[in-house]
Formats: sequence, structure tokens, C-alpha cells
Amino acid sequence: MKPFLLMLVLILFSGKSAAVDFRQLENPEQQAAYESLTSELRCLVCQNQTIKDSNAELASDLRRQVYEMLQQGKTKEEIVVFMTDRYGDFVLYNPPFKIITGLLWLGPAFFLLIGLATILFIVRRQRSTPANRLSAEQAQKIRKLLETSDSN
Repeated sequence: MKPFLLMLVLILFSGKSAAVDFRQLENPEQQAAYESLTSELRCLVCQNQTIKDSNAELASDLRRQVYEMLQQGKTKEEIVVFMTDRYGDFVLYNPPFKIITGLLWLGPAFFLLIGLATILFIVRRQRSTPANRLSAEQAQKIRKLLETSDSN
């Protein structure tokens, strides 16, 4: 019974350390902006999570910074400009299309096209030069062998 209770206590308290902090603003518009911003900004440590979902210390610092800037009366656009000036477009979960970010947007499609072109090239090459066809000389040798075996 004691091991069961110990496991239950460990499970219950293990989630407390991994919880993402929540901040409440007095103004509902600011709260909506806070929720929106934390969903749009990428955690620079996790890279596949927003700062809203990340448990990393940097994400916590960025959430705190967004909270403080909203309390200072800054707009959502001003906060996004501040974050992109400081961390680059990579901090945005959906970065805008620019020449610099073009590889992020077009890279997967480009590599997919290269892969498909390579496969197509290999298939066509194998069809145009069949390895199973016999040369005229080899066919003649086989015919002679078959004729000599038939006559015996």
C-alpha cells in the first residue's frame, strides 16, 4: 500500500514543477493581446513550441517581458517589432515571407522537387539502357550453343 501512495504523491506533485506560468491582466483587451502574443511567439530554445506552451526559462522570460510591456501600455505591434528587432524573424511562429526567410518557406518544396527529379531521372535512365538485353554477339553465341546441344 505504501508504494502505491508514494507513486500517487510523486505523480501528483511532479506536474507542479512543469506547469507553465499564467499571468492575468486587469484589462480584457490586454489579456487578449497577451494570449495572442504568447501564441504567436516561438520559444527560441524549444523551436517547435510557442512561448505559451514552453517550459524553458527563456520562454518564461519572454512571457514576463510581454506581460510587462503590455502593462506599460505598449501595443501588440510594438511588442512584435521589439521582439523581432531583438531576436529576428525566427521568434515569430509564422515568419513573414522575405528574401531572408524564403529558404524557410520554399526550402521543403525545393528539396521535394529535387528528390522527385532525381527519382524520375534514375527511372528513365534505367528504362533507356536495359541491362537485361543481350548484345547481338551474345545472342549469336547462345544460338550456336543451343544448335550444338540439339544436334548431339
